Parts: sequence; structure tokens; C-alpha cells
Amino acid sequence: MAIKVEHEIHTRRLGRNVGVGLLLAGFIAIVFGLTVVKVLQLGDAKKFETFDHVARPQLIPEDEPRQ
Repeated sequence: MAIKVEHEIHTRRLGRNVGVGLLLAGFIAIVFGLTVVKVLQLGDAKKFETFDHVARPQLIPEDEPRQ
């Protein structure tokens, strides 16, 4: 025999938890959307590689061939 008594505080907590979950999902959707827009505006994957703030010699264009 299982005792199943649901107090009114459980329904209030459920409503609050659903609200917090929806806010969290909305925040994640906004961050994901901004990331997608930023990547799509770059147009080229090589431009995206330069956003790591680290100088890498393979990304610097060479004017003169090395000897």
C-alpha cells in the first residue's frame, strides 16, 4: 500500500521548476542562435579559425616565398 499524498507545496514547486526550466531553455536557445548567426556571417571557415586569439603561422599570408 503506497502512500501518495500530494501537498499544495508540491504543485507550487512544480510550477516554479517548469518556469526555471523554460527560462534556462530560452537562454540556451538565445546563445545557440547568436553563435549560429556569428558563424554564418563569417562566410568562410578560415575566418572562424582566427577567432581563438592565438597567432598561428599557417594562417598568416606569405608575401614572399621562403628560401
